[in-house]
Amino acid sequence: MKICSNKFAAATTTPILHQKIPIPSAFLTTIDGLTYAGDLRLGDLTNDGQADFIVYRAANSVDGGAVQPCFLGAFDQNGKVLWQKGEGGLQPNRPGPVVVFDIDGDGKTEVLTFFVKDTETVVPQSMANVVVQILDGSTGRVKQQASPPQLTSSRGQGPNWVHQRILIANLRGNSTPQDFIVKLGKKIIAFDNELRVLWTYENEWDEYANCPAYVPAVGDMDNDGRDEINGGYYVLSPDGKPLWEKKLGKNMDAVVIDYWDNYEKKRAFCSGFGHVMDEKGNAILALGEEVVPHGQELRVAHFSDDLPGPQMMIRYNGHNTDMMLVGQNGKIIRKFKVNESPNNTGMDAIYWEGSGQPAYLYNGGTLWNGQGRLAHTFTELPSVQGNLRQGWYHCVPADICGDAREEAVLYNPWDRYVFIFTPAPFRKTAFKKYQPGPRQYNVRLLD
Repeated sequence: MKICSNKFAAATTTPILHQKIPIPSAFLTTIDGLTYAGDLRLGDLTNDGQADFIVYRAANSVDGGAVQPCFLGAFDQNGKVLWQKGEGGLQPNRPGPVVVFDIDGDGKTEVLTFFVKDTETVVPQSMANVVVQILDGSTGRVKQQASPPQLTSSRGQGPNWVHQRILIANLRGNSTPQDFIVKLGKKIIAFDNELRVLWTYENEWDEYANCPAYVPAVGDMDNDGRDEINGGYYVLSPDGKPLWEKKLGKNMDAVVIDYWDNYEKKRAFCSGFGHVMDEKGNAILALGEEVVPHGQELRVAHFSDDLPGPQMMIRYNGHNTDMMLVGQNGKIIRKFKVNESPNNTGMDAIYWEGSGQPAYLYNGGTLWNGQGRLAHTFTELPSVQGNLRQGWYHCVPADICGDAREEAVLYNPWDRYVFIFTPAPFRKTAFKKYQPGPRQYNVRLLD
């Protein structure tokens, strides 16, 4: 194991600020002297090969209850208004249930979202006032909506309740994913593209630091064309049946389904005590509590050429700057410290130099390489404003420019701009249309 210095190395390449996009003024709100837009998602809303954006705000307060959207605003890369739905709203207390995706497979993009029916009677601990909607991506028109009892009967409170997401999944084995799951506290509800409930699942564990992952992960672990669901304390079949249920370890804050075993098999990665599991519940790797006392965040990518295949990067000591890179043999490749960032969360892997090159780790306006050295700093970002849990630059890795290298799409939910940084050299002639993928529509954000 190598222990790397936390001294910052000189940046090797200066990132280029490709775009600084002003969020339309019609979408902004001002509260306590701070003008901002809210949380953000991206996708090709108008089906023209360019990435577009949606900002949204919630009906409930920043610090309490679930994320219940009451306002959405769509705009393009030039800051032009495409459409808006609802009004008002406050800063979502966590990234929430809004997804941009072609859910019916017709080649045109939709927006999937929860939406509050009546902001005057909203109760953050209840879903009784919420519908799930499928919107036309180009106009915002409601194509379908539903409020099934499995959704509206849901109640909850506390940390496990406030993290609510919609995740696209291929549960029925279609040629493209045409299903999705929603996570509501202890409950998972699976829907098809007609908003019919396919199944529900509930787990008994619901206490802070002793509950399944706040945000599950989906992926095809057995290579049958249908996705399993990893909740950290369980893996579900595409039909919602538990393939296994185990309380593996405390602080199951982040989970992933991704390739391991030299890219031959997808595994379930579970941050609690550092586990890699197969679909039958066997531990491929178990680092243990002494090594991973609090697995706060976890990402899987080919970070370092020290060993072949993918590696696991884990923020292993809670809300701190301590990182650990682990190889497929279970050996710790290195430990290192990254820069401080608000709440010390928000990391992600980004293929800055292309899919054939090692990934970098984004953290708090910087990129770190697999050797544990600071490689790039996005110096043109303004100073962070906003509160501890939301006031930083979230990163959505995406090949916006279509040149096979991932750009860093950065936004602060408490600000008024979207920043897109591209790696040097600037390759304008190489740019092709934007191709959305699961790293955008099932963006992880703040495990």
